[in-house]
Order: sequence, then C-alpha cells, then structure tokens
Amino acid sequence: MGFLDNSGDIILDVVLTDHGRKELSKGDGSFKITKFALGDEEIDYSLYNHTHSSGSSYYDLEILQTPILEAFTDNAASMKSKLVTYEDLELLFLPIMKLNEVSPSNVRYANPNTFIVAVDRFTEGTDGENGIGFLGANVRQGVVFGESTQNDQATTIKIDQGLDTTQISYLNKLDPDMVETGFIVQIDSRFGSIVDPQGNILKEDYIDDDGIAYYSVLTADETAAIQDISSKPNQSDSVIQGPRGVRLEFKIKASLDLQTSNFLFERLGGTSNLNNKSDVSTPVNHIDSIIRVSGMNSGYSLDLPVRFVKLQ
Repeated sequence: MGFLDNSGDIILDVVLTDHGRKELSKGDGSFKITKFALGDEEIDYSLYNHTHSSGSSYYDLEILQTPILEAFTDNAASMKSKLVTYEDLELLFLPIMKLNEVSPSNVRYANPNTFIVAVDRFTEGTDGENGIGFLGANVRQGVVFGESTQNDQATTIKIDQGLDTTQISYLNKLDPDMVETGFIVQIDSRFGSIVDPQGNILKEDYIDDDGIAYYSVLTADETAAIQDISSKPNQSDSVIQGPRGVRLEFKIKASLDLQTSNFLFERLGGTSNLNNKSDVSTPVNHIDSIIRVSGMNSGYSLDLPVRFVKLQ
C-alpha cells in the first residue's frame, strides 16, 4: 500500500477485492461485477477553508491536494466508511447504528467491558460445573454461551438503527430510503461463527484469505436475526431516540478449535481471571477479537470487542 500523488486532478484507482479476485480466477466466465463502493477514508473535510484570502477557488485546495491512498485489496482493512447518496437535500439527520444494552440480557461484561464468549459447556457452567456463565442460579450478564447457543437466557448482541435525535419523535416513521435492508457481519472464522437469537446457524457468504468470515443478514430473508422496530410503542425499548428502522440481534458460536484445543489460546491469547458460579476468581485462557457490523445502505459500521474464554 502507498500514496498516489494528487496535484488536484481527479484520480480513480480501482481494484478487485480478495473475493473478487478469487471469483475471477475461476476462469469459467461466471465472473460479473454486481456491486462497487466508493470511499474517502483519507480525506479530512475540516480542511475546507471558506475564509481563504484568495477567494472561493481556493476554499478546497488543501483537500484536493491531499495524498490519496493507493487502492488495496484487503477487505478487512479497506473501505471502513463508504460514500452514500441521498436524493433528499434537506436532510438534517442521517441514520446511525448503536449497541442496545437496555435489556440485562444484552449488556456487556463489566470488566473488561466486552462481550465474553464462553467457548464450551464446562466454561459456561451449563454442565453443572462451576463455570463463569452463572452467578449462583442466575445467568451472568455479558456472557455469550459459545456452545449452548440455543439457551435463551444467555447474552445476545443487539444493534438498533435509526435517527438518534430528540428533535423528531420516535413515533414517526423512518424514511424507507434510510432503513437498512441488511447488515454485513465480519468475524474471525478461527474463533467463531454467527447464529441467530434462537441459535440457528447463519451461512457465511465467504471467508477471505485472512480468515475473516462475511455474513449478509438481509431483511428480505425474514430471519429471526432482524426485527422491524419502527412501530415499537415503548420508547425505552431502544437506544435510538428518534424514528427507528430495524434491529440486528445475534449470538456467537465458538469454533470447534477453541472448544477442543488450547492451541489458539496459547498462540494468540493470554490468561486472566473471571468470577465463577460461586463468585470466586478463577483463571481462564482468553483471546481478544473484534466483530464488525456494517449497514448495507448507510455503510455505517460498529466494531464490537469480544473476548473468547476457556477455563484452564
């Protein structure tokens, strides 16, 4: 990766993603470009100077002369925020996505302020042992059951989408153009996979050369992972203060490698302590990772910290 010299001329630097290159390499004539995205990751629009002494022609000169990143193919690193177009030029607010922790079953583990994925039943405590998924008889907040994914008491990850403002009533309908038609969820496939709130496995679109699995969760598929929250009567049910769109809710299933082996924990992780069912500190192996959720319409994205843990 490098920088392209930008003297103010328009530069269009285009590459295929890793997945696109993989499809092209099949050589069977099936390759077709159906989607593309534009980005301006390196541009700082605060450099726009409307008080420039030389006049309006120089207001954006510094922006136009900013060195441009050379296009690169790593899906996980490029295009973190995408350019979008809205036909309505009088918009005062744009939709965002926020992590919903209103319900106790959606709250992160307090320390280290992340979602904890207990990778097997022994660590969960669902097999009767003294795991970290319970405090006495109650499920501990912030612990996702990585093996018992159909347990409806364990933590789920919930993300709401809409206009986060009090200047427009939450009872108003969100403009259809602003409602997300789906979400892209990225997770390191070495550590886990995505399942819906009932524990049903979602099929990934592909896994790139870095091992990152991509899931397209579409509203049109009517999956349990997406809910319409535009007509929710209870204002306190959502973290979105204005008109609402849809909600994404999912769980994480730990990989077989994490469940049955300590290799990845020893190679990529560390050790720490968590309180067990008896509220006694107990040592665990852990791996820290990130799950990225992006809106298909808005390009808005959230990075969610996740810690996979296993009792020693």
